[in-house]
Amino acid sequence: MSISLAMLEKVVRDAGAIALAHFKDLKNLEVSKKNPRDFVTAADVAVEAYLKETLTRAYPQFGFWGEESGQSDNQNSRWIVDPIDGTHSFSKGQYFWGVSVALEIDQDLILGVVYAPALNDIYSAEKGKGAWKNGQPITVSSESNLGDAMVSTGFACLRSYLDDNNLARFGRIAQRTTGQRRFGSAALDLCLVADGQVDAFWEQELNLYDVAAGALIAQEAGATVTDFQGNEGIFPKQILATNGKILGQILPLM
Repeated sequence: MSISLAMLEKVVRDAGAIALAHFKDLKNLEVSKKNPRDFVTAADVAVEAYLKETLTRAYPQFGFWGEESGQSDNQNSRWIVDPIDGTHSFSKGQYFWGVSVALEIDQDLILGVVYAPALNDIYSAEKGKGAWKNGQPITVSSESNLGDAMVSTGFACLRSYLDDNNLARFGRIAQRTTGQRRFGSAALDLCLVADGQVDAFWEQELNLYDVAAGALIAQEAGATVTDFQGNEGIFPKQILATNGKILGQILPLM
């Protein structure tokens, strides 16, 4: 079976429907903790099981890396999956969570889809061919002044009780920007940069499955994706995505 973005979007939409069914019945949702500040629900497990079974059956040549089930044997070319990015938000009945799936071949991200079922928004990208939201092309914002910018971030580092955390960095950047947001899903944060809804996003201590699809979507929409020193690439432990126009202004604050 040939691989297409349309095919991947359908699979991710079907996975999102499984998540949404659980979301509409939160009172009966099974929630447990992987560690004191990291949640997993029955919905995470069900969505990932569906994606793993569907994708590996259709494309046995690719390995699989899922947040809940871990890595299969073949990791040279693989699906990278976060079944519900924003599980805590999901479990609280909030809308900012999404299903994130990327295809990586020989360390090169080729396809990416992030679907937010509660918002009914689907973001997608194919390397070298652009990025889309609900089938329409998207691009980063034109904001060139950090002082007028809206930025988003997250605090995964606090879940790990790290001394090197995001609090001081957030304080510096918040004082220099007009708007600050904390949506609770790195995958969606990156898509919001791609769509021009925010001008920059940064976070630290993430995993590749949190950001792979969203980073490709952001890049294909014209975003810069770097570490906190400005080195180009996808670095989950230090990821900074901007519209490119404010990169030079925000880097000294990182």
